Order: sequence, then C-alpha cells, then structure tokens
Amino acid sequence: MKRSKAGEAVAFSYPVKVGHISTNPVEVHLDADDNELKRLAAIWDVLAVKRMHADLKLARWKRDGVRVKGTVQATVVQACVVTLEPVESEIDEEIEQIFVPENSKLARLPTGDVGEMVLDPDGPDLPETFGGDTIDVGEVAAEFAALAIDPYPRKPGVAFEGHIEDTGENDAKPSPFAALKDFKKE
Repeated sequence: MKRSKAGEAVAFSYPVKVGHISTNPVEVHLDADDNELKRLAAIWDVLAVKRMHADLKLARWKRDGVRVKGTVQATVVQACVVTLEPVESEIDEEIEQIFVPENSKLARLPTGDVGEMVLDPDGPDLPETFGGDTIDVGEVAAEFAALAIDPYPRKPGVAFEGHIEDTGENDAKPSPFAALKDFKKE
C-alpha cells in the first residue's frame, strides 16, 4: 500500500507525472475498485464505501505549477448516530487544488512589511507542494471526498427522544457571595 508524505496509508492512488501535463487540460477519469473501496471505508471509519469516482482536468498553472479541477462522487454507508442503523449518503464535491514544486517561490507564505505572515481567510487557498515529478490525484480526490462525509449521519425522520437541549438561557452567572450565604458566625 502506498504511503503519503505524512506516512499515512493511501487507499486510492493515481500518480500523474507533472512533465506530461501541458497548458491544454488533460482529462482523467478515476473509478475505485472493490479493494480500494474497502480500504477507503477502513480509513474513513465508515461501514462501507459503495462507489467513488472522480472526473478531473489537469493543466499547467503559471510556470511550474499544476491545477487540478473537477468533481468527486461517492456513496458512503455510515451508522446513524441515533439508531445505529445503516445510513447511505451521496457525496458530490467540487475539487480545485493548485500544486507547486517544494522549492517554488509560489509556495512561500506572503509576508507583510514587518515580516508577519499575511493570511486572508476569504482568499484563495495557498498552493500545495509536491516533491519529485508526480502528483497523486487519486489521493486528492479521496481527501476532498473524506472532508464531505457527514460527521453525524441520521436516518430521515429520526430524532433523539427524551433529549432536552440545554441552550444555556437560564444560566445565571453565580454570585461570588453565593457560597457565603449559608455561612454563620458563631
């Protein structure tokens, strides 16, 4: 089994040589086989992954970068958080990621006048870096699908019975003298 840069197991892999990508987009269609679906289910900690496929376009970005754009779809079976019965959900996620070589100037974080990092939470994501001459677009598709998995799946129409939500409305700030009210001088 292939390993990622961080050393984790990669369940769905499709390496692409960067040198084969030109300014004209290259279309890539990926379908996970049965073994890959089982590994994805184990890594994502779900009951099953019934299908996963991605349609991607890869193109050069600036001089030495690569833009990966497309969609990933999957069918995931999870345990309902209320009844523990299987719940099937569909994932249909847009992918857009830019990759640059590790030594690229484009991979550096922008800094202000005094050397502070400048991060715009509403701005575009910073490019990801890659080492060597390949990018694993299968791993990219799997990451975007994993991020779209519902962390609290629930069967339609199912609710927690007898559950009272504590909104904190009636929480009064305790008085620092409340502990002294029962104190008596002798």
